[in-house]
Amino acid sequence: MRTFFTVSLGCPKNLVDTELMLGLLVEAGYVPCDEAEEADLLLVNTCGFIQSAVEEGIEEILALAEVKERRPEKKLVVVGCMVQRYGADLAKEIPEVDLFIGTEGTQNIVSRLQGLGQGGKQQVHLAMPTFLVDATLPRKLSSPAHRAYMKVTEGCSNRCAYCLIPSLRGGLRSRRLSDLVNEVGMLAENGVRELTLVAQDLTAYGHDLGPDAPHLVELLDALLTASDIPWFRLLYLYPTRVNAQLLEFMAANPRVVPYLDIPLQHVSDPVLKAMNRPYGRAQIEALLALISSILPQAAIRTTFMVGFPGETEEDVRQLAEFMQAQKLAHVGIFAYSNEEGCAAYNLPGHCSEEEKNERRQRLMELQSGISLAGNQAMVGRVEKVLVEGLSRETDLLLEGRTRFQAPEIDGCVYINAGVGNPGEIVDVLITEAHPYDLVGEIIAAAIEEEGSD
Repeated sequence: MRTFFTVSLGCPKNLVDTELMLGLLVEAGYVPCDEAEEADLLLVNTCGFIQSAVEEGIEEILALAEVKERRPEKKLVVVGCMVQRYGADLAKEIPEVDLFIGTEGTQNIVSRLQGLGQGGKQQVHLAMPTFLVDATLPRKLSSPAHRAYMKVTEGCSNRCAYCLIPSLRGGLRSRRLSDLVNEVGMLAENGVRELTLVAQDLTAYGHDLGPDAPHLVELLDALLTASDIPWFRLLYLYPTRVNAQLLEFMAANPRVVPYLDIPLQHVSDPVLKAMNRPYGRAQIEALLALISSILPQAAIRTTFMVGFPGETEEDVRQLAEFMQAQKLAHVGIFAYSNEEGCAAYNLPGHCSEEEKNERRQRLMELQSGISLAGNQAMVGRVEKVLVEGLSRETDLLLEGRTRFQAPEIDGCVYINAGVGNPGEIVDVLITEAHPYDLVGEIIAAAIEEEGSD
């Protein structure tokens, strides 16, 4: 019996790739295990988007290399975006790794392993990304059984000045509608209650498939028809492609939760232009007004980048003013990372790390107050909550999420009264608010307590 231990780093799109490899390995007779020391195969799926992710990947690889050093017969395999970006250099720096595979070739993980042999030479496989996952391939979910991710496209054809994704993942490649419908049926049969659709740009779905191809709304309609999954969530939506048709569809179909993840990146016109983002503040404000008019209950999540080359204090002031005025539900603030290979790498006017960190901290503190006020407005409301299970903080509480909280990236609801099983959607009375989390009790429990007084 051959066993394997897996580390998956980076975004949900990367996790889908990891789950594909898990499925292929299990199909080939490998058995997953929870301890690296016990495994015959050590597998790391890496992120190479920014330097901090690269450093995290290197740390994980070196830690597993130490495990391999104690038992040299183990195989250490590293795959993914970091390999695609640095493959040849990584091979020289970390000779303990037996096999490197970039973003093209994970579907061949089993045959690549068979080609290693015993005590064989280190192998590096890099190629232009063309692969697109499909529903016929085995996949072993690593998320809780009641929720899953579905990758609907691969790559990206946007050309943002700060982003390496097109060079790491290739251009936009959309999956066929029939293939996605087959997958959603299988996921529903397996008990998935929340399905998160992921892509580098969900709103670009189908744009590469020809003039009569289905786009995002047609995809959502087909997925709703083909399954009984109660919650569908959308990550990520490009600002210029979020339109009235999509919003009206969401308003008419509450199974698509009213949650919009729209990475805006900035609101200053000069900064957005330098980022090669084809919109300005006026278009952003018009979009938010459109959302408010059609889907007023929607929770909007976005990300902003500070410290982009040329950003001034006036640009940061505009960003703070915008955040205060719009009061978005969820905002992530990231410091610009100057990555070689990006169009922005040689731009003038770079900020110091101290400036970037100070700007980020300032805006994070501002958003903390905005998020707290938004959560406080929910106290006294009854919300549908998807139960995740026992809390990660204490087994005295349950933990779940409202429709307005995405898994892994947003806060949660701590449930301090009532009984619920993982995957159940229950009514919860919100009783307390914190900047990122809520506290509540399952409504049946609340009614019983009132009746006993």
